[in-house]
Amino acid sequence: MNCLICGAQLPVGAMFCGECGSSSTATPLTRKRPDPRPSDTTVILPLRRRSVISVPVVSVPVVSAPVEVPVVSAPVEVPVVSAPVEAPAPVPLQAPEPAPAPTASLFVLQFSTGETISALGTGLIGRRPLPQPTERVDILVQINDLGRSVSKSHLEFGQHDGEFWVSDRYSGNGTIIRRPDAVAVRCEPGRRYLVPRGSRVEIADQFFILK
Repeated sequence: MNCLICGAQLPVGAMFCGECGSSSTATPLTRKRPDPRPSDTTVILPLRRRSVISVPVVSVPVVSAPVEVPVVSAPVEVPVVSAPVEAPAPVPLQAPEPAPAPTASLFVLQFSTGETISALGTGLIGRRPLPQPTERVDILVQINDLGRSVSKSHLEFGQHDGEFWVSDRYSGNGTIIRRPDAVAVRCEPGRRYLVPRGSRVEIADQFFILK
């Protein structure tokens, strides 16, 4: 039996593909992920048409009274002397101060394979991580997994308001977060989870500690 997504050969009874991490029953149609971003289009309903009622205008005859013509005497010119007006001094314009840009926090990922990665932005973790054609990440973290338990693009990570988050990329063996003094959480694929410092994130047979 072969994988319907990448064509790799699957062992008997396999539930996921070890190459692309897809389900053994997944098809190219079912792997299409809906756009998680909210719609930026607002539907505006048309205004109701108001009926116009015409009212006839009755003309009223206007009777003009005799107008007396006033006698206007020639105006006497009075010289007007204007005092000099001083122009106000120009006020220098000050440019508005730019708003401070948000600074990203530095996180350190210590992997079970011995690597230590410093992360400031977004990234992908896997055996051979590769972003989507329209996707942009800051770093690609390749894991040396001889057992091939880690998928090619297993995990996505990033920051939100100075906090670290991870999201499982529909991996074959899943992702588990073990926060300090908390119950372990298995990540739902495609959903972001906040990870505090000191947590252990298990990616199949490998893991990393967030510091």
